[in-house]
Amino acid sequence: MSRTALRNWCFVHKWTSLICTAFLLLLCVTGLPLIFHEEIDTALGRHPAQADVPAGARPADLDRIAADALQRRPGERLQYVSFEDHAPVVYVTTGERLDSIDGHTATYDAHTGRMLDAPPLDEGVMYFLFRLHYDMFAGIGGTLFLGLMGLLFVAAVVSGVVIYAPFMRRLPFGTVRSDRSPRLKWLDLHNLIGATTLAWVLVVGLTGVINTLATPILQLWQAGQLAEMTAQYKGRPPPTDLASLQGAVNTAKQAIPGMTPSIVAYPGTPFSSRNHYAVFMHGESPVTSRILKPAIIDAETGELTEARDMPWYAVTLFLSQPLHFGDYGGMTMKVLWAILDVLSIIVLASGLYLWLARRRKPLETRVLEQLERRAGGPAAAMSERRS
Repeated sequence: MSRTALRNWCFVHKWTSLICTAFLLLLCVTGLPLIFHEEIDTALGRHPAQADVPAGARPADLDRIAADALQRRPGERLQYVSFEDHAPVVYVTTGERLDSIDGHTATYDAHTGRMLDAPPLDEGVMYFLFRLHYDMFAGIGGTLFLGLMGLLFVAAVVSGVVIYAPFMRRLPFGTVRSDRSPRLKWLDLHNLIGATTLAWVLVVGLTGVINTLATPILQLWQAGQLAEMTAQYKGRPPPTDLASLQGAVNTAKQAIPGMTPSIVAYPGTPFSSRNHYAVFMHGESPVTSRILKPAIIDAETGELTEARDMPWYAVTLFLSQPLHFGDYGGMTMKVLWAILDVLSIIVLASGLYLWLARRRKPLETRVLEQLERRAGGPAAAMSERRS
């Protein structure tokens, strides 16, 4: 590698690392408990208490559940009905407007239709950590900013590999020169842990960036596939009387056999059109359970308009979410993700320490001197005297 190329890579590594390190530490620290959010919520008693389900019990009528939720929130409008994957629980979200993002969510027993005494979903320590991790309480601007920090982090990782790979080839893998200065020891640990976790860091970093694009991806789907599926309704006024919610879900089940309802978006919400229910279905396998397929139901007649697989960019988003948090492989995967997260925190913290304890000499000069010293080049004697 030429000196000019090395200087350029060192410049990229230095400044991308300095800009993103503090925010990546925030993401790693908040992401660690989020890996175990289900277990922590259970320990804190934030899961709703459920009655025993009698054998052969049939699910409660969704229209009755939705009507009860609306009656408890006068003046609001129904937005979403969603279903818990691993428990007989139904969530009903209402808001002052159909496009409101700060709606109220009530929790119901899916079999008795009884409202459960459950803590609000937008309160508690895990919600606080989630918002810090997701958007730093700054909305879409915060989300996209963290996505930019994720891109800088990926650039820092790649440039770090380019800079240190030639140097590390001159040492046996895993070498930590603990008999030298503390800074040199931490440099070796920084490089060793970084190389060991390289693949995982790139996967989590890139999937994190993809996750920050959820809103733009939704908007792209609305303007593309959803607009195509509802094109024949363009210009029609919204229905004054809605067809049965339960009927819409039943129609979706018939249209997409072998899949389970995940969420129903009411007409006029961002996930549907003004004239349709959008019933999003998912499969049962570890992979297909993460991929949604919408059935668009006429909100006036209750008949199926169309059902399609989501486009590739939406599927990419769906698959990136479980990869990012490691929640598709049970407790073993969560523990592995947690260990790698802790190692990433060590890499970030050691990189910050190395910068704070830096010498006055530029990074690219130090790297060149180390390479030449090991190769017996012209700077070797001078470098040896300095060290």
